[in-house]
Order: sequence, then C-alpha cells, then structure tokens
Amino acid sequence: MDIEAFAQHLVTLADTFKTSDIHILPEEKHYSAYFRLNGRMEKQFFLDIDEGTRLISYFKFVSNMDVGERRKPQSGSLAFQLPEKKIDLRFSTIANYHTKESLVIRLLQQKEASDHTVNTFFQHELNQLKELISYKSGLILFSGPVDSGKTTTIYQLVKNRITEEKQQVVTVEDPVEIHESQFLQTEVNEKAGITYEHLLKSSLRHHPDVLIVGEIRDEETAKMVIRGALTGHLIIASVHAKNTKGIISRLKELGISQELLEQTIIGAVFQKLLPVYCPLCAKHCSSYCTHISPEQKRAALYEVVSGKDLSCMFESESNHQNEAIRTIDRSFNHLLKKVQLYGFISEKTCRQYAIP
Repeated sequence: MDIEAFAQHLVTLADTFKTSDIHILPEEKHYSAYFRLNGRMEKQFFLDIDEGTRLISYFKFVSNMDVGERRKPQSGSLAFQLPEKKIDLRFSTIANYHTKESLVIRLLQQKEASDHTVNTFFQHELNQLKELISYKSGLILFSGPVDSGKTTTIYQLVKNRITEEKQQVVTVEDPVEIHESQFLQTEVNEKAGITYEHLLKSSLRHHPDVLIVGEIRDEETAKMVIRGALTGHLIIASVHAKNTKGIISRLKELGISQELLEQTIIGAVFQKLLPVYCPLCAKHCSSYCTHISPEQKRAALYEVVSGKDLSCMFESESNHQNEAIRTIDRSFNHLLKKVQLYGFISEKTCRQYAIP
C-alpha cells in the first residue's frame, strides 16, 4: 500500500472508531500510530522510520505546511475526503531533539447531536443542570479538561430545553464540533477576520434565547459574555479552570469584577468523563470489548455549584480565604470516591481523575 492509500485507510479507520486524535510518534527504531479512544491512547500500527517520515510529509504537503521544515513546530488544517464524506482535520507537528517529527491529527465534525440523555453517574447533578438551563437569563460556566464532554453536555441540555417550544439558539465556536440543525451555528475564522468578538456582537444582535460560547479565552470575550448576560440572555460558556472555584478566579483574572460576576453567574460546573469499570476486562472497559456498549464506556461526573453554594463561593473569594466558608456537600472529589465505592470505576481511575 502506498503512502497516500495508507493515509486514506488510517483516517477512514479512525473515523469509523470515532477517534478524537491520531498520534504518529517516533520511537527509537520505528514510528507508532496510536488512536485516542475513550480518552486513552491505543496502538494501531507499526511503521518503519522511512514509512513514518513519508506519512508525516504527505500530511504536511496536503495541509499546506512546509514539508522541508522539520525543526520548527507547525500546524495546518484540511477537509479530508473519505469514501462517503469529508472530515475536517487539524494537524500539529513537533520534532524531538533527534529532529524526528511527531504528528497529531485532530478529527473534527465527526459527531452528530444525540437525542439520548446525558450519560452520567448521578441524577442529582443532572437535575441541577436542567434547572439552570431553564432560566431565561444569566451565565452558566462549564469547565473541564479537553475531551471531557462539555460540548456534548451543553448541546443535549439545550436540545431538551427547546423540545416543547421553538427558541433561537446561537453558537459561537472554534471550531464547530457537533452538527445540530436546530441551532444557528457560527464558527471563528481568524484568517477571514471573523473573531470571537465579531461573532459575539452579531449573535447578541440576533436576540437569541440561548447563546452558546465555545470558550472564554480573552478579556474582550469575557466582557462581551458578561454584557450579554446582563442584557437578559441565557449564555452558556466554557472556560479553562482546575475546578469550580477556579472558574471564578479565571474570570477575575480576565478583568471581570466580582460584583459583575455575582450579578451574572447562576451556575458553575466542572466535569470529567470517567472510564467505566468492566468486570470482563477487570479494569476500564477496552474499546474492543462488547460487554459495555460504546456509548456507555465512559460517563460524566459533575460538580455543580449554584444557589447557596455559589453565594458561599463568592463570599470566600471576597474574604480571600483558601477554603470555602460552607463546604460543598457534593464536591467533585467526594462524588468521585462515591463512584469508586459503588464499583462503577476502579481504584486506579479514582486516583487518576481526582482533583489534587
């Protein structure tokens, strides 16, 4: 099989397995190709040094990267043609100190919005989220690691909200990861001058019932989101933070005063996707094990802070205390330990996913 045909086979196979990333990594005497499946890297192919180098060069060429440059990190993108559809790919290369390049390929727009309920361990937090989503205005902030299911959770909650009554839902994302025909989905394109700021301003003029913002990443975006929440919109956004308390700190770091945060934020959510324990595998369920269906191999664990807990968190921030004045009864680590004691996850998984 020539390199072009193998590249086609590799991406097609990854798409079939619903892989989030392909990693082509140099090792001492060969290259290895891994798929990230259910959050874990699983080896798929061995390639000799020449094959691995040519495969990376091929992807660099088709994504308009500099094939001759192997020392500097590069990035690129491509709408890759599969037998029955096109799929958007994002490429990133980094060389090691031997100038052997590694390549990571992110597969985008391969997910379709699901009508299924959110797969979670506890219904209590899900009920809290459904209550928050029902409000007409305010700001709900989500946080969690990459591939923790934030977008899926938000989409499913908002879809449930609009089942009985038609509402305008606008999304501002970079990039759009899930196709949903009921939403007006917009995408950032920096090269074309379409920034988060421009899309947010335009989206707010559209008077949406719900505005979903992919990520608050700078001061201008943070200010626009706060302004939108103050003018009577329900805005749901994500922000990078270690936990729910870190969400507040991150917004303050981006120049938002605590007074404005108290006026706008109605809920803070932290979530992770945990691999479910499989009695046949005697550990987390393997991607190839049929004992647990693919959709059930991971489940979301949420910490949801609202109401009195949220007021307590703000009070803690204003008093510059290290610990919350009122302990959150259902903190993430508390629920994580509970999930492990119930036998839903392994002890090893509990240790790995705990918030230090």
